[in-house]
Amino acid sequence: MLVGSRLKSARKKLGLTQEELGNLVGVGKSAICCYEKETRNPNLETIIELIYTLGVSSDYLLGTDKIIKTDVVDNPRYRTMTKEEVAFIDELRKDKIVYEILFQDPKRGSDLVKQKIG
Repeated sequence: MLVGSRLKSARKKLGLTQEELGNLVGVGKSAICCYEKETRNPNLETIIELIYTLGVSSDYLLGTDKIIKTDVVDNPRYRTMTKEEVAFIDELRKDKIVYEILFQDPKRGSDLVKQKIG
C-alpha cells in the first residue's frame, strides 16, 4: 500500500530519524521501520499523519502518481504507475530496438533483463 522507499526518502529529506517521525505521527520506531521495509502497512489515520508531517501528497506516498488503462477488450482495468516506472519506460522508448524486444514479448524481455543483471 505505502511505498517504503518514498517514506524513507521524505523522512530523510526532513532530517528525521525513524524514532522522531514515529513520535510525530504517534507510532513507534519499529512501525516506521516496517513501513519503510514494506513488511507492514499503516492504518488510514497514520497515513494521513505521515502525509501532513512529511509534507507530501498521498499519491506520492502511496505510489499512485500515474493511472494507466490497460488494453483488455472485455474488461478494461486500471493500474497505477509511479513516476519512476513511467520514467523507466520513457528511457526504454529511446532505444527502439530494445523497446521492441521487451514489449513484443514481455516474458522474453524480462528473461533477457534477468540474465544481464544476474
